[in-house]
Amino acid sequence: MEQRADGLVMLLIGLLLLVWIVYGIRSWLFKPLPARVPDMPINEEIPDHPAVDMLEKSGYEVLGGKIKIPLLFDVDGEDFHSRLFIDFLARSSEGIIYLVKVARSRLPMDWTGSSIRDRLLPYFLLYPGCGGVLYVDVENDEVACIRFDWDEEDWNGYDE
Repeated sequence: MEQRADGLVMLLIGLLLLVWIVYGIRSWLFKPLPARVPDMPINEEIPDHPAVDMLEKSGYEVLGGKIKIPLLFDVDGEDFHSRLFIDFLARSSEGIIYLVKVARSRLPMDWTGSSIRDRLLPYFLLYPGCGGVLYVDVENDEVACIRFDWDEEDWNGYDE
């Protein structure tokens, strides 16, 4: 009887060990990739700027000023440095956070899909949790709200 109990205990320990090993291997293989998206920084210093007044007039609360996002690219072992700038952070009355880009006269926005993609997509990819980008054109007194989504109709529909 004692041998039978010892065998059951050994079998139970073996099963627990097997489950533990399988769980460890499974979690190691399927663990999510480390988050590469940094937390959205907030620069609480908000400079006086006409864009701030325009945003507030349009119903947004300005949360922060200019943010510099340093980038590092490794190309075949050689480092290349760059940066992106966000002019302001703003929150809508619904509590949605938006990145704000202010129009520059030396780099006007061409309102085509490819131009919007080239100029603003990095911001959507860097901070996918944001509600969009507010593009403020002080000269024309306009605030455009740009949101990003995948085009389901054209998905995988490669046209030659």
